[in-house]
Amino acid sequence: MGIFYYCLIGILTGLANGLFGSGGGIVAVPMLKKSGLDIKEAHATSLALTLPLSIVSCIFYQDVVRDIFSDTLVLILFGLGGAWVGGILMKKLKPEYLKKAFGLLLVISGVRLFFK
Repeated sequence: MGIFYYCLIGILTGLANGLFGSGGGIVAVPMLKKSGLDIKEAHATSLALTLPLSIVSCIFYQDVVRDIFSDTLVLILFGLGGAWVGGILMKKLKPEYLKKAFGLLLVISGVRLFFK
């Protein structure tokens, strides 16, 4: 895929991150997979991409986060632990299981949002 496609991935991922407060990975992973990356490379690239985008998005949400800062610290600490376990599991899972788990997460998220 050409540079235009990667620019499109960046724009759409950044837009999703800014609008939904993270979530750019939902856009990035399928698009990166379509570009030829295997599922684990797509997930790893998405993580590397969404980290700086999440930091920028957080700047726009800082007024909201400031009011709940103590709760946010607890979420970050336990989220780091979850990310560590998730990273270990990603290395051990077969790509087809990771793909199915990601798809299931998207379906469940979509259904929940649709009916709320």
